Amino acid sequence: INAEYGGIKAPYEQISSEEGMEIFGRKKTGTFHKKRDVKEGTKRYDLAQYAQSSLGSGNLKEAVQCPKEEDLNEWLAYNVNMLYDSVNQFCTKESCPVMNAGPKYEYHWADGQTIKKAIKCSAPEYVEYLMTWIQKLLDNEKVFPSKVGNEFPKNFLTIIKNIFKRLFRVYAHLYLSHIKQIQDLQVDAHLNTSFKHFIHFVEHHQLIAEKEKAPLADLIKKMLA
Repeated sequence: INAEYGGIKAPYEQISSEEGMEIFGRKKTGTFHKKRDVKEGTKRYDLAQYAQSSLGSGNLKEAVQCPKEEDLNEWLAYNVNMLYDSVNQFCTKESCPVMNAGPKYEYHWADGQTIKKAIKCSAPEYVEYLMTWIQKLLDNEKVFPSKVGNEFPKNFLTIIKNIFKRLFRVYAHLYLSHIKQIQDLQVDAHLNTSFKHFIHFVEHHQLIAEKEKAPLADLIKKMLA
């Protein structure tokens, strides 16, 4: 498929499972936080192995489905952990003084705790706020229990939806503001593979409202075709 934004073509390529998963754990040059290690022998490790093998099959609709006999909350928790480490830093406060997705969509930040009233901030500041907020949630045993059998909070799905909604905004900003830099760095195929996996997962589990997906509606339609 081809995704065109601002006259820039971003081709999607079939890649191996190793390359496909690299986008979710590649090294950063910025100041983003390190994702939690997935230890061998744990439930999260088994889910990681399943995700890698299913993603490598080339069938993304199959890859996003919760494995049989597995808890859906565990599966959602793993995928948030994987997607958490998926974004590189392509913008600065000077080039992107506002977090947006094209001229029609502007995003302000609030987390309800340290920042209770939404504030206007630059794109890199928004991403830093977002990654810090997600990391705190991932490290919170009451939200993301690491021990099998521990209960998830009753509002877990609401938390997950909020995380994915905000992660989508980062993808939208990358596509609409930085596709040329991404192509120049020759990582556009990785971005497309990452987003295609992301959007298939979102659609399968109905995690993001249609109005939130509007900035990339045309691209999503092509990717789901």
